[in-house]
Amino acid sequence: MPHPELGIELEKFREFLGDALSEGGTQPLIQLTDEELAVLDPSALDEVIAPTPHLATLEAEQREWVLATAIRSLASRGAIEIANIPELDALMRSEGQFEKGGTADVDMRISLDVDLALVLRRTASSALAVEQQTSRGSVHGFVYVHSPALMLIEQVTGGGMHIFTLASSAEDAAKMMQVLVDPFGVADKDSKTHQLDPTAMTSDRVDGPLGEAIDNALVVSQLIVLGDEPGPLVTAYATENSVWTVRVDKPRAPSGVQARSVSDRSLNSEIVRLITMPAE
Repeated sequence: MPHPELGIELEKFREFLGDALSEGGTQPLIQLTDEELAVLDPSALDEVIAPTPHLATLEAEQREWVLATAIRSLASRGAIEIANIPELDALMRSEGQFEKGGTADVDMRISLDVDLALVLRRTASSALAVEQQTSRGSVHGFVYVHSPALMLIEQVTGGGMHIFTLASSAEDAAKMMQVLVDPFGVADKDSKTHQLDPTAMTSDRVDGPLGEAIDNALVVSQLIVLGDEPGPLVTAYATENSVWTVRVDKPRAPSGVQARSVSDRSLNSEIVRLITMPAE
């Protein structure tokens, strides 16, 4: 079935974009705020896993004004075209407040680059989610996989800015996610792999080099493959001079928990592996 805005079958659309990216390579797409995404795709607030950290801090009345401002911002940037501006303008008059009970539908047409981001983040065959935690808060990254030559990257800042990029390969997508996992570039060398008891990570019974890395981590990241069933989970601990990863093949598995210090190359390979895992 063709996408109503793009007028093209989704598979053909993916193939077309993949061919275009193979020539031009990975490239920026668009940047949108929490509130702009809420205007463009309201149902995505509940249906898309990407967070909206700025909107989450606002009360209901504040949200109304922020969303109204977002419409004006999108229109001024040419991201949307509104056919009924006079009607909306009249609604927003009266000493800067909405008239009591006043409502109006927005006759809105979305630009192609915005529509690309909205379609690709909803229709991926698989996805990798990355959450970076530091003393300053959380930052998120998502890789929405459509084909080996077409991936949408969404980076979400703590302030609610969503930065979208079209990636032409898993290797390019992995490089962008690796910056979240190892922002200081300290992944240096591979150690031997340690098999862990699955209960070790939840009972504070981790000692040795891994225990030191956990205690001294400046950045803690979690990478998980999204799907109908929970996929592999990798937790990374970045200190001043090393990066340790703990890989869990399946939640609540009786075995399969592996930990090791990783080099830059091995860390990249691990992220590529997660991105390219087949969808369940």
